[in-house]
Amino acid sequence: MASPRTILHVDMDAFFASVEQRDDPALRGQPVLVGFAGRRGVVAAASYEARRFGCRSAMPMSVALRRCPRAVVVPPRHAHYAAVSDRVLEILETATPLVEPLSIDEAFLDVTGTERLHGPPAALGERLRARIRDELALTASVGVAPNKFLAKLASDLRKPDALVEVTPETVDAILLPLPVERLWGVGPKTAERMHALGLATVADVRARGLERLTASLGSLGEHVHALAWGRDDRPVVPESEAKSIGHEETFLHDLEDPDDVRSVLLAQTEAVARRVRRAGVLARAVSVKIRFGDFETVTRAGPLAAPTDATDELWHAARGAFDRWADTGFRPVRLVGLSATRFLSGPVQLELFEDPDHARRRRLDAAVDALQRRFGSDAIRRRGAAAAREPHPPVPDA
Repeated sequence: MASPRTILHVDMDAFFASVEQRDDPALRGQPVLVGFAGRRGVVAAASYEARRFGCRSAMPMSVALRRCPRAVVVPPRHAHYAAVSDRVLEILETATPLVEPLSIDEAFLDVTGTERLHGPPAALGERLRARIRDELALTASVGVAPNKFLAKLASDLRKPDALVEVTPETVDAILLPLPVERLWGVGPKTAERMHALGLATVADVRARGLERLTASLGSLGEHVHALAWGRDDRPVVPESEAKSIGHEETFLHDLEDPDDVRSVLLAQTEAVARRVRRAGVLARAVSVKIRFGDFETVTRAGPLAAPTDATDELWHAARGAFDRWADTGFRPVRLVGLSATRFLSGPVQLELFEDPDHARRRRLDAAVDALQRRFGSDAIRRRGAAAAREPHPPVPDA
């Protein structure tokens, strides 16, 4: 293999649906669809009981209900899932600070060189799975491999509730028989294009050779060629080194009232601020993303007077950016998102005499973070913050 690293990919099993089944005993063993059953309803997550009927994430809810009429539809509680996700990340960070959340329900860990501290990587993966099960009453699947692509692939091979290790000696046996759809980045349209070229399996891709692949597929040929040989040099990038930390949501129906959008934006600010504090960085700007019903998208920047991780200060900048746009001609909003950007890490020069209000807000943030970690995000919220709505895009949680 090209890299001597050891990467773990931790993937929560049917995360949204599993949280709902955990929290409501009446849902256990039932086919559960998380989402909305309205005109634009989409399945955000399907329990494994529902998947037996062919239901899956990102499917129109109407189609899923035709396949499984007795499924229980549960509206999503995205803020609650985010709080549970935070607790999962806290467990993972006990193994290494090199944790990169890939989405709300999965993350990469770089555990290279930790064997003397934690033992073999597979044993570490099993201990992390056990802690998630014992402390959160949820299951996770873990892949162990020399790089991110193979680790993510491994975690999906025997879901749910399993650990799979890929070693340099077993790469070919695992990888070559798989369909090209299992190569990272190969979606339905790309797969159709590859099938037309006679490329059905990873073995076919490898046999075609780099020169012929690039002649047929351009830069994509180079990408799939590397993956077909199990090569992936991308590093694990923790949130403290990320360029932005954000959250966005779409809605069942376009929001026509600016105050409704502001309430969602405030809830997003709370979630993003909590993640910024977890990452140990300070943001120097925020960006508000707005999408309309015709999919036109605009972004508006909100500079900050000073680097901060305080919820109130991030909210002031986010609301200011939104209001400057809304005041010039509000249009119904299909999606709204907030990102904290331009991070500053490391020690920050503090004022000799800190503003008492600023100190009070920092204490308030710390208290709210602690309460939400212990009791969930719905335990305490700022006035006007809406519960998060249908996520965008619906996260395919395997």
